[in-house]
Amino acid sequence: MKTYLLLQLDSEGAPLSEVAEILENLGFRPHSGGYDFVYDWAREATVRESLEFADRIQTALRGTRVFFRIESVEE
Repeated sequence: MKTYLLLQLDSEGAPLSEVAEILENLGFRPHSGGYDFVYDWAREATVRESLEFADRIQTALRGTRVFFRIESVEE
C-alpha cells in the first residue's frame, strides 16, 4: 500500500524545504508526477492505520500553513 500526498503551499507559510523535512521525518519520500510525496507502507494497512497516519501528518504540519490532500491505494 502507498499513501500519496499533494501539497498546497501558502506564500506566508513555511518554506517547502522545511515542509519536506517534516514529511521525510514521517517516512515520506519526494515523488514526481501527480503527487508531491509518497509513503510506502510495504504492506497493506488498515483503514484505522491510514486515519491515524493522516492525523500524524496533520499534527506534524500544524502551523506551517500547508494544505494537503492524501490518497492511499493498494499496489
